[in-house]
Amino acid sequence: MRTILSPRTTVALVISHVVWDWNGTLLNDNHAVLAAVNEVCTGFGRPELTWVEWQAAYARPMRLSYEQVLERTLDEEEWAQVDKLYHDRYDALLHTCALATGAHDVLRACATGGRTQSLLSMWFHSRLTPTVEQYGLTQYFTRVDGLPGEVGGGSKADSLARHLQEQQLDPASVVLIGDVVDDANAAQAAGTQCVLVTTGAMTREALLATGAPVTGSITEALQLLDT
Repeated sequence: MRTILSPRTTVALVISHVVWDWNGTLLNDNHAVLAAVNEVCTGFGRPELTWVEWQAAYARPMRLSYEQVLERTLDEEEWAQVDKLYHDRYDALLHTCALATGAHDVLRACATGGRTQSLLSMWFHSRLTPTVEQYGLTQYFTRVDGLPGEVGGGSKADSLARHLQEQQLDPASVVLIGDVVDDANAAQAAGTQCVLVTTGAMTREALLATGAPVTGSITEALQLLDT
């Protein structure tokens, strides 16, 4: 196994397992995300956002993002309405989304290099697993976990801890590759490494502020593990 340097220590750590994020990392779905966000805006009588404006507002938990955008505190009923508006529109556009450039090649190269891989998403598990299968990626993963339940938007930290425990993985040997600050925060909480890509919902500046390595693509992220 090759190593990467922890951004918070000076010790080189052996990485034997990669946990991949889905939306914005392995799946290029930014256009569907923005359309779904703007469906929420329309539903609440707010002007539509640009992608740059959504990136500036993006936060975890997601309710904070929408409260900022909609300029109001959301009660539970309103938050459920936001969630439904978003996911109905997103699901309608899912068929127009493509995998990240080189996704199959990257996952195949990771496996050939001797690392195991799994997938952890904050998208609903019931939608995630058939979608991953449809794209022909299930074969690469030792485990695929999405969000249980019917309303999402929380942090990934607890989900990552469970994901590692279920596979009996040593966090110190794991790297999480994702596209948002919450991925870096979850990795820090779980004791794993993290590499971030700029292909998703947050700006490079926001990602760099986490202290985690930042790359422009999943291909570069994997290459970073092998330098």
